[in-house]
Amino acid sequence: MASAITIQSVTKTYTRGGESLRVLDELDLTMDGGTFYALMGPSGSGKTTLLNLVGGLDQADSGSVRIGDVDLGELSSSELAGWRAANVGFVFQGFNLLPVLTARENVELPLLLAPLSRAQRRAQAERVLELVGLKDRMDHKPRELSGGQEQRVAIARAIATDPQVLLADEPTGDLDRTTADSVLDLLQRLNRELQKTILMVTHDPQAASYSDKVIHLDKGKLGRIDDNRAASGGRK
Repeated sequence: MASAITIQSVTKTYTRGGESLRVLDELDLTMDGGTFYALMGPSGSGKTTLLNLVGGLDQADSGSVRIGDVDLGELSSSELAGWRAANVGFVFQGFNLLPVLTARENVELPLLLAPLSRAQRRAQAERVLELVGLKDRMDHKPRELSGGQEQRVAIARAIATDPQVLLADEPTGDLDRTTADSVLDLLQRLNRELQKTILMVTHDPQAASYSDKVIHLDKGKLGRIDDNRAASGGRK
């Protein structure tokens, strides 16, 4: 069973220009494993900060972040890096593909940290590229792909290590509606068919409609949680 995400009394403050900005304020939130969540709220509400805390890219000032039975705050820097590489996949708005590498080579990058032979890395990269519908484009470089294809490569790279949690920060922000919907369809499939826990930051209500639940943040605090599965026509 996929691991739940538990945020307990989490506070995070940044200092900018000599001023302290509390981005998350005693936040309590539990997310079920194997569920597709959309995270919404106005700019500055703490969405990306929460994503970074769940992914182990940042640490809370106080409180705890647990993925399953692992308390991220109790891990050393090296332990956290190892945990992150094995358990979390990241998808960003800007794709972040290396332009000199082919689609397959980009997907192989996170596998360099795994105890796999070159042939095994190649086979795994090809498998996940086929999963995202890009088997025929694996030898193409990013400049030879459309924006939607680039994002699919980025998603393939994110799932190459078979992580339990997939974190997506505005993954369709640079895409047109049709292309965005195809990427969202893919994320939904990964959730349904592979039971990936997905946490997606978005400002787009249409994108959020693909999720199981929508978490609303406001000024670092939890607002309401909408259940798309309970709403008529909510989930695609």
